[in-house]
Amino acid sequence: MKILFIYASAGAGHYKAAEALYRAAQKENGHDAILVDALDFTSPAFKKIYVWTYYILISKFPWAWGFFFWLTDIFWIQPFVRGARRAYNGLNARRLRRYLMEQRFDYIISTHFLPTEVAGALKKSGKISSKLVTVITDFDVHHIWLAKSTDVYAVASEWTVEKLKKLGVAPKRIAVTGIPTDEKFGAFVDIRTLKKKLELYENTFTVLIATGSFGIGPIEAILGELTEFQVIVVCGHNAALFQKLSAKKYRLAKILGLVDNMHELMAVSDAMVTKPGGLSISEALVSQLPMIFFNAIPGQETGNVRVLKDHGIGISGCTVKQIGEELMRMRNSKDAFLTTLKKTRALARPAAVRDILTLIR
Repeated sequence: MKILFIYASAGAGHYKAAEALYRAAQKENGHDAILVDALDFTSPAFKKIYVWTYYILISKFPWAWGFFFWLTDIFWIQPFVRGARRAYNGLNARRLRRYLMEQRFDYIISTHFLPTEVAGALKKSGKISSKLVTVITDFDVHHIWLAKSTDVYAVASEWTVEKLKKLGVAPKRIAVTGIPTDEKFGAFVDIRTLKKKLELYENTFTVLIATGSFGIGPIEAILGELTEFQVIVVCGHNAALFQKLSAKKYRLAKILGLVDNMHELMAVSDAMVTKPGGLSISEALVSQLPMIFFNAIPGQETGNVRVLKDHGIGISGCTVKQIGEELMRMRNSKDAFLTTLKKTRALARPAAVRDILTLIR
């Protein structure tokens, strides 16, 4: 079976979801698995502008991103949005179109709406016959993810199913699988040994602060509030933040840049203060980590917060001081902590990768 796993490198989540699926497929006999970035099939200038524009909007002008997100999700303007996207992608993703037509994949597994739209248009016109599986990497869903030629939507929860049904997707085209996470997040680890390896105190309540790949948010202020906790801060690509925090030499804080062992950091933590990206949430759920959200990007991340709130998971809308107070409550009340943990386990989907790969027949 020739399978393409395709994403777009605007934010780390789409890549991480595709990579987790790709790695699992490589282990299965009979699969010829390929992993690509859709933006690599556009011009270097377009790729840079695409990623740069997203970063500038969410970091500097989140209100503008939120307005654009809301505007393009209005039902009655969808014919215009679809037409504009088709023209835009048709102009900038011509190499991707040729690649999909030439390679004749049996399955295209897409974790981003750009390749979903391109592949869906090719299917609709009869230029490819690949089965198209769209893996939605948030708990809420925007119209931009929809393509009539998608064979199956793999989604995070029953809430997502109901939203897709309202958007006109037939239930038989939806599978509740969860958002795919690397198998390492669900693996058993010896916490005591791992804390020793990471040079952490063993019997101290540990808080993981995850800033997202771009390192956005009032991290310094939050860290200043958590002086009574052992804290791990992951700054992502934000080198300036990493240097600034590292220079302060906090007594109980470990400051990290871009990491490749997030599964270990989650395993040794008792709670997580994070931006509510779909992948970060899914990894935390599988790792059984209670979450407090900050700096949600208007649109997809505020949607994630809303869905999780319906499940009684995650705390949002807190001031920096209130974040400290909520963590203190978790640390000091075993009942409160265990109740939060129980809700987290209920929504976790550790078998998401396997369940998505079962869609390939």
